[in-house]
Amino acid sequence: MSIKIKPVEQINEGQKNTMVSFLGIEITDVTETSISGKMPIDERHIQIMGVLHGGGSVVLAETLGSIAANMSVDTEKYACMGLEINANHIRPVPKGKWVYGTAIALHVGKKTHVWEIKMTNEEGKLTCISRITMAVVERFH
Repeated sequence: MSIKIKPVEQINEGQKNTMVSFLGIEITDVTETSISGKMPIDERHIQIMGVLHGGGSVVLAETLGSIAANMSVDTEKYACMGLEINANHIRPVPKGKWVYGTAIALHVGKKTHVWEIKMTNEEGKLTCISRITMAVVERFH
């Protein structure tokens, strides 16, 4: 398995006018085996206690896992779509900070992918760990 490397500017441009751009998520790095991104924590992302809402972590995780999976298949023939996602929230991230995530493949098959996404705070401490299962489906033409 190998991620087809594209410039991060091209990936970020493709996310315009979506939830990804609304939440300020940016792809920061792509390698043959991983994709990384970051998200600011502001009033769009917090829950009542003033820290990152767990759903925000899940959006970052699904974004990274989905982009990585789709960059790992022939997109002329296939598309990868989220089938299941889970997240364990380890430590809070307060408003005014950033959260960083990296997705790596645990399994890349013909019909499914499983990606692990680890998220950290600005100090590099683990804030959330997520796993997403992607369905690989044929594109309709």
